[in-house]
Amino acid sequence: MKIVSKILQLLLGTTFLFSAYTKAVGPGFFEITLMDQGIAPDRIIASYLARFFIGLEFALGFLMLLPFYVKRLMQFTFFLLGGFTLHLIYLWSIGDTDNCGCFGEMISMTPEQSIIKNMIMLAIAFVVFRLAQTKKIKIIIPIVFSAATIISMWIILPIPNHKEFPFESFTHFETRGRVDLSSGENLVAIFNLDCEHCQQAATELGELKRNQENFPELYVLYFQEGSTTVEDFESITQSSFPYDLIEVNTFFDLIGDSPPRVYYLKDGKVLGIWDLNILRNIVNTFDL
Repeated sequence: MKIVSKILQLLLGTTFLFSAYTKAVGPGFFEITLMDQGIAPDRIIASYLARFFIGLEFALGFLMLLPFYVKRLMQFTFFLLGGFTLHLIYLWSIGDTDNCGCFGEMISMTPEQSIIKNMIMLAIAFVVFRLAQTKKIKIIIPIVFSAATIISMWIILPIPNHKEFPFESFTHFETRGRVDLSSGENLVAIFNLDCEHCQQAATELGELKRNQENFPELYVLYFQEGSTTVEDFESITQSSFPYDLIEVNTFFDLIGDSPPRVYYLKDGKVLGIWDLNILRNIVNTFDL
């Protein structure tokens, strides 16, 4: 039974470490998730909470690999997972089916799936709590280690300045769900649904996407001026991309003299703005 307890303890610790890692590689997505779920009121608070939870998971995971204070760690795990599970039950009850962010963008899980995952982890924690033979060291050591791990997240994952990022407010796209445009390489197209040039550009982009497996992530911001709907536009252009609708002022802020326009983003920086030769620029930039 001692071996079983140790294996389960290591499994639980590894899960916490993996969960922290998946959030740490893309903290912006976790920040957006905290805002969308109502846990954080704005991006600044979300960025602090994200780093706190990532550091806490790292600390818990590392401590669970050691034989010290195992029962207390399991008690804290009950409290932490229990709180998150109650929150997930609330999200599930209101029909939220987006990625809950438990494993960042790496493994997408709905609140319902995450509830099941948490229940399994709680069951494992209960078994470990009952069977574990714990050792003790000075209590200040794990406390200081946990505090240092949490604080280190502000050094390892510095909080970027999003104030000048033109797409800060666009965090949710139809057919995709939550998206962090400030992380990784992304393309953002600005289209007027009634614009023939936009329709032509979308047709070419849709064809390129179908023919290239490594086509980059492309998101579309649509402005609806006339009667053409997104469904009409996609039917005309034979294209389909994650999208959001924007108002007239935002549309004119984001385009040049006339649409279409495509932005090339890398880790929150605008590296390219293309009004002409859009297809050629994409092919050259991404070696398609």
